[in-house]
Amino acid sequence: MPPAKKRARTYDPAKIRAAVRTQFGNVREAVSTLTPEQLALPTRLAGWSVRDLAAHITMAVETVSRNLDRPEPPKAELALLDWPFATAVRAAGISDDTLDLAAAHPDLNALYARTGERLAEALATAPGDRLLAARTGAIALADYLVTRTVELVVHTDDLNAAVPGLDIPYDRQALAAAARLLADALAVKAPGGATEVRIPPYAVVQCVEGPRHTRGTPPNVVETDPLTWIRLATGRVTWQDAVEEAKVAASGERANLDQLLPLMS
Repeated sequence: MPPAKKRARTYDPAKIRAAVRTQFGNVREAVSTLTPEQLALPTRLAGWSVRDLAAHITMAVETVSRNLDRPEPPKAELALLDWPFATAVRAAGISDDTLDLAAAHPDLNALYARTGERLAEALATAPGDRLLAARTGAIALADYLVTRTVELVVHTDDLNAAVPGLDIPYDRQALAAAARLLADALAVKAPGGATEVRIPPYAVVQCVEGPRHTRGTPPNVVETDPLTWIRLATGRVTWQDAVEEAKVAASGERANLDQLLPLMS
């Protein structure tokens, strides 16, 4: 895991809490409309159907309530910028847990209702500095909720890709937080100032070793939209495909991020 030497940006706790609840609500509403045929469709996540993916989203959100039910750890172990690099070791276990959850809860509407109720109750009272015993490491609730925006936005996109015409909307604050956290993670993985990565309107970061830009137009620039960036950072699309499809504009000899992506999967 790369050390999080870069200081994490500040996120508005109230806006992040609202974003998590809103994006979960967007997904919940869409899932309630899915037919059995749509739920049986495959997704771009190997071995998962739409039903499995929908169940996984509740699991990703339920961890907030479940971790608040556990005793508070004595100290924090995970910085926010460490989180993207700490998830890989849990991938196999998460897949098994997801398939078990989907099999155990054929009524997705009931599962979403229970998850939403527990989330609302938890967020109504728990302070942001409350430590959670997350499986990736003890982390403050306020930081953990930022990670939930990544989970929700990424898997909203997975659902939209799997079900033609579904078009679940993205909460602006959730999309912004997800893009910013993953942009900052890139700067942690490849520290430096030779390349400027722009993700308008949400983030600009400096990264990659080499001559540091000081004024004027940077010699190495990468620019893309928030969803394409999130797809690149999480392995949903390759660098080469994004460039060929004109989803990414890259100029300069240090503007190729192919070897740095994905950041998480």
